[in-house]
Amino acid sequence: MWDLAIIGGGPAGSAAALRAKQLQPDARVLLLDKADFPRDKACGDGIAAHCREELALLGLPDLIADYRPVRRLTVVSPGGVRVSATVARPNHVVPRKVFDARLVDAARARGVEVRRHRVRALATHDDHIVIDGTVAARAVVAADGANSTVRRLIGIPATPEKHTAIAVRGYADLPAADDDAQLIAMQEDGWPAYAWSFPIGDGTANVGFGMLLPRLHATGLPGREVLHGRLAELLPHLPARDLRAHHLPLSPGRPRPGVGRVMLVGDAAGLINPLTGEGIYYALVSGRLAGEAAVQTAGDPLPAYRRKLRKALGRHLRTTDVLAWAAQSSGFIDAAIGTAAQRKEVFDLLVDVGLGAGTVPLPLAWAVARRWLLNGKR
Repeated sequence: MWDLAIIGGGPAGSAAALRAKQLQPDARVLLLDKADFPRDKACGDGIAAHCREELALLGLPDLIADYRPVRRLTVVSPGGVRVSATVARPNHVVPRKVFDARLVDAARARGVEVRRHRVRALATHDDHIVIDGTVAARAVVAADGANSTVRRLIGIPATPEKHTAIAVRGYADLPAADDDAQLIAMQEDGWPAYAWSFPIGDGTANVGFGMLLPRLHATGLPGREVLHGRLAELLPHLPARDLRAHHLPLSPGRPRPGVGRVMLVGDAAGLINPLTGEGIYYALVSGRLAGEAAVQTAGDPLPAYRRKLRKALGRHLRTTDVLAWAAQSSGFIDAAIGTAAQRKEVFDLLVDVGLGAGTVPLPLAWAVARRWLLNGKR
């Protein structure tokens, strides 16, 4: 009998495994993934400073120390309002092929057993779960991504289309002049929609474009044509290669954390920031908390995991839910970016909300709303 079986070896799954072995070194932990590592994963590759704090909690403070920090962020709003500033704490850009493999290797080094296996069935018993008829575990963490098989098997519906985004990601050679800042360029047409360019530090950048799935369908055009075309339109100086598309189940504010002894984490739980599409921070946090609950709870770990998740992200998720509603108006985003361009503390706060677990104090909300109203509330 395994103490913990984890399905999915991305950041969320590896974080669960690492935390479980960190707290209980003699725990029997199994990590299953359908692929061997290293493997590619369509993603923006951005590792925010908040993620590095999580890595430190997992005992891996130097996991990405060999990658150059990116100290500036430039954001262009749908209406063309621009802000470019130094972030309070630098971010990193690390290809997921590298990042995920390092996490899995670290888990293996702690004694986690890693197997290549595609999960197809779960059977629930009073005090354990059986995976595919052969693997029995006291607790299961489902970290198998946006199209989670485990979520379907335990009867939790997928994220509704209205809360789902689609993005295309590739890589491009980057001019030296653009190599010191992450860029987010928003688009009015089909809003909310934006392109990004995140420099890796080796003369290339992760580039991409994303929009809500209903907005894409509303164009009536083939998805490839829209996504590739708008990326080229917004970043004409960065011709992309190796383009791959992926879905993003955006957080609706109150994600369902699981059923019984099965805990959902990361993308499988719909934990993706609805303002930015960022998910690695949520993945590391939720994975860490699920790993804690699994080894600290004698019985069903789900209630403990739910409490931990609510304490860590509850207020933040409610904040992003409200802001995502307001951000349906491109004018609101213009006002927010305009305020950030004039007040550095606002810029820092918006970065914290978009990339970490920040919340918005009432005075700032009022300042943005006032600017929005004065600009005609569009």
